[in-house]
Amino acid sequence: MRFRRLAFFLLRRLAVFFLLVLGLSFLVFSLLYIAPGNAVDSLLGLRPRTPETVASLRHEYHLDRSYFAQYWIWLKEAAQLHFGSSIQTSLPVSETIKSRLPTSLFLGLYAFVLTTILGLTLGIVSTLRRRTSVDRGIVAGTIVGLSMPTFVSCVLLLYLFAVVLRWFPAFGKGSGFVDELWHLTLPAVALALVGAAFVLKNTRAAMLGVIDQDYVTFARARGLSGSRVLFGYVLRNALIPIVTISALILSFVITGAVVVEVAFSVPGIGGLLVQSANTKDLPVLQGVALVIAVVIMGANLLADILYLAVDPRIRYRVETG
Repeated sequence: MRFRRLAFFLLRRLAVFFLLVLGLSFLVFSLLYIAPGNAVDSLLGLRPRTPETVASLRHEYHLDRSYFAQYWIWLKEAAQLHFGSSIQTSLPVSETIKSRLPTSLFLGLYAFVLTTILGLTLGIVSTLRRRTSVDRGIVAGTIVGLSMPTFVSCVLLLYLFAVVLRWFPAFGKGSGFVDELWHLTLPAVALALVGAAFVLKNTRAAMLGVIDQDYVTFARARGLSGSRVLFGYVLRNALIPIVTISALILSFVITGAVVVEVAFSVPGIGGLLVQSANTKDLPVLQGVALVIAVVIMGANLLADILYLAVDPRIRYRVETG
């Protein structure tokens, strides 16, 4: 019975996920008609307007059919990652996204790991040294990190570590794992600063709310070591609210990558999104926007599932109805 309720909960979350993807896909498809001018003009780009070109575009994008018929055809092709061809390069959109996606995933994962490590570590140190100068310094740094826009941190890191100290390259992604790690360190740090400050703030607040609880006092009275109490009781319970904001952090990393990739000239999905918007390359814009949206919503779905795994109270309520 409990397994059935848990399965029903997960199926309901999946149903909501697919409904959101469906609704968002309709909005993304509508970009073709929201753009200034008619659909043919938007898809024509810089190509000469000839009767043959117009007829070819109308046939390729099914513009001779009704609006919802066009959407249904586009949705079926998008589900197979077919988004048509780029107006600027005439290359398949899926190939363009595929060539840039690994770089963005690497950068996003790198930034997310840095965010988690920095946020949790400094949050633990701040809690253990609360009401000291170390705690005040960390809290002050948190306020600065939360207040600093991503593009400002990009400029500061570029000037200090790439121009003045010359420790890291100023642009590009490198080749090979080690070289790519080196090239993407500054972009990842710029992307992680605000997220790390947010994780730090929530970790400190969660741990302060747990550290004086009765069960922690009893654990100390039983003679358990400080590290056992910290990681087995305090941090384990404090991580519950941190997991709930992990999806927000990942969403911020994905959206913030647009600014960072442009600032550091990283050939990723974020730069492709800006480039396609500037050149009005609607097929590319549609494909990139849908991929980013699915990744963000997938992260939220994963956070819901992790929340169940981390918090037994929520799992018990779900299992017992």
